[in-house]
Amino acid sequence: MSVNVTLILTTVPDDAVAQALAANALAAGLCACVTQLGAVQSSYRWQGAIETAQEIQLLFKTSAARALELEQYIQAHHPYETPEILSWHATASVAYGQWITAETQRPLHV
Repeated sequence: MSVNVTLILTTVPDDAVAQALAANALAAGLCACVTQLGAVQSSYRWQGAIETAQEIQLLFKTSAARALELEQYIQAHHPYETPEILSWHATASVAYGQWITAETQRPLHV
């Protein structure tokens, strides 16, 4: 048995941006966990030229119900004009998936 979850990957320019993006997404309940995968070197074509940059990769774990909001949050708070935002569905163990679901539920309004 497993639970469906969503993984979202992005790259940011430095550790300060990584920490802020992760902390604020967690505080807003948009994800249950953010793993900083570490420094990577990215090479890409941008505006007709080949670029290379040192970046930090972040992997967000969220529920399917909050995935779109998390993508929108990353887009709105990311310093890049066109940030990398890759999303895919995964299956998690029951316990881990239930934890992600519980941590990303919207607060009940009474």
